Amino acid sequence: MKRSLIAAGAVTAALALALSGCAGTSSSASDGSSGGKTTLRVSVWNYKQTPEFKALFTAFEKANPNITIQPVDILAANYEDKVTTMLAGGDTTDIITVKNLTDFGGYAQKKQFVSVNDVAKSLPDDKIPALDDYKSDGTYYAVPYRQDFNVLFYNKTMFKDAGIADPENLTWDEFAADAKKLTKGTGADKVYGAYIHTWNSMVQGFAAAQQNKNYDKPSYSWMKDQYNLTLDLQKDGTIMNWATANSQQTSYQTMFETQKAAMVPMGTWLIAPLLADAKAGTTNVDWGIAPTPQIASGDKVTTMGGPTGFGINKNSKHVDAAKKFLKFAAGPDGAKAVASIGIVPAYHSTAITDEYFGLDGMPQDALSKKAFNPDVIRPDGPTGPNAAAIGNVLNQEHQLIMTGSKSVDAGISEMESRVKSEVLNQ
Repeated sequence: MKRSLIAAGAVTAALALALSGCAGTSSSASDGSSGGKTTLRVSVWNYKQTPEFKALFTAFEKANPNITIQPVDILAANYEDKVTTMLAGGDTTDIITVKNLTDFGGYAQKKQFVSVNDVAKSLPDDKIPALDDYKSDGTYYAVPYRQDFNVLFYNKTMFKDAGIADPENLTWDEFAADAKKLTKGTGADKVYGAYIHTWNSMVQGFAAAQQNKNYDKPSYSWMKDQYNLTLDLQKDGTIMNWATANSQQTSYQTMFETQKAAMVPMGTWLIAPLLADAKAGTTNVDWGIAPTPQIASGDKVTTMGGPTGFGINKNSKHVDAAKKFLKFAAGPDGAKAVASIGIVPAYHSTAITDEYFGLDGMPQDALSKKAFNPDVIRPDGPTGPNAAAIGNVLNQEHQLIMTGSKSVDAGISEMESRVKSEVLNQ
C-alpha cells in the first residue's frame, strides 16, 4: 500500500509523508537484555515524525515493564532497500515493520520471518479483517496493527455552495459529473472538482478491487473503463493533468487543505494530518468523508487498502518477547493506542470506532461514519511473491498511458505482454 507516502502531522494526530531519518538509536545493551529486562529492536521509519510508533511502544512498555523497545530508525525513502539488505546480511533486529503487502510477499517468499501461527490463532480474527493478508502457504509470518483503506474526502462548503448533494453512494460516473460541476476558475485561481493522485493504484487499484480481479493473471482489460474515465476528466480540466501533478510533485494533502480540489479519493491516513493541521490553524477546510465511488450502484461498498504490520526476524534472539509485542500491537490494546492519535487500527470494534470518532475535529455526520465501515476492503496492488515485479511493470505502463505516450489499449496490451514475459516467464 502507499503508506510510504503518508502525510506528516503533529504529535496528537499525525502520519508521515515527508519521509526522512537515519539508522540507529541508543541502547543500554548490545545483546538486547540487561538487569532482567529484554530490549526488543524494531525497525521503523522517521520515528520522530511518525507518532504511531511512539504511542504503540509506550503503551506496550507500560503493560510490559520488563521489555524495552529500541527503535531502529531508517531513512523512510530507503526503508525497503535497507531492510532487504539487513535481512540478507543476517542482522538481528528483532521485529520488522512491514510497510505493505508487496514487501511482505518478498519476506515471506525468502522465509526471512519466524512463523507466528500461534500469535495469529490467539487473536480474534473476526475483529481483524486484515489478519489473513499475512498468511503465505498456510503460515502467518506477520500480524497487522493498522488497516488503511480508501474513502472519498470532500469539501462540504464547496458542495453546499454549488447546490450539490453530499456524495453518498456515488458511482464513478456520478463522481465525474459532480467533479465537472465543482470545477471553477482559471490559472492560479482554478479550483478542480477533484484531484486524482499520480499513483497507478488510483486507477488500477480501484478497478481491481471493485471487480475482484487478480494481477497475477495478465489479462487487464478490466482496467480500461477506469482509465477512460480518468483520462476524460483530465482532458476536460476537471482534474489536474497527470504530467503536471507528477513533475510538480503535487501533494494530495495540500490540494485538499488549501481547497484547490473539492474531492480527493485517498486513504484514511489523510485523516490524521487533517485533524492536526486544523488544530494548528493551518487549514480551515470543512471536510467530511464518503464511501469510495463504485463502478456500479448498489448497497455494498467495496474499496481498496492494505495493512501495516510487524514480523519477527528469523535471526531474532528474543522471539518470545517479540511475539508478546505482536500480540499486543494487533489486539485491542494496541488498537486503542494508535486510534488515540488518529491512526486507523487493524483491530475493529465499536469501542475503537467510537474512540476514533471522539477525536477533536472528526466529522460527526452519518455519511462519514458509514465511510469508515466499508463492506469489502481488497488489496490496493499486487500481492504474493511476484508483487514487486508486477507492480513495476504496471506502474511504468500507467505513466505512459496517463501522459498520452500510449493509448489505453496499447498500454494494457503491453502490461499483459510484459508481465507474461518478464515476470511469469510465459
